[in-house]
Amino acid sequence: DEQLDLDDGHWEDIHVVTGALKLFLRELPEPLVPFSHFDKFIAAIKIQDLSLRGHCIRDLVLSLPPAHHDTMKVLFRHLCRVVEHKEENRMSVQSVAIVFGPTLLRPASEEGNMAMHMVFQNQVVEHILNHYGIIF
Repeated sequence: DEQLDLDDGHWEDIHVVTGALKLFLRELPEPLVPFSHFDKFIAAIKIQDLSLRGHCIRDLVLSLPPAHHDTMKVLFRHLCRVVEHKEENRMSVQSVAIVFGPTLLRPASEEGNMAMHMVFQNQVVEHILNHYGIIF
């Protein structure tokens, strides 16, 4: 309900804008990748056969509820554009995945090995970024 003036000078700092986006995504009642899909994405990224992994992740993205799928498509299109400018912004695919992985894809409960989850969360985001054109 807060009214924001995006012309205010403090929005010019990209870290403020990125932080606001991450906070918004983190505070959603359910992450962009729904809790019901978390284990499926983690299992898919662990598949050794790269072709099978790619098909599985693409099918999982396509199986997302329309609002999640459509939001993911727009967000990842933007993140791909960020990566295109990695020489200037130092945001490689791996960097973007580290920043957004745990925000976009998280388990319903924080039980279990969070460090291992984080590795796989980042790998899922990295895979989607690297294969955006095929997935969407």
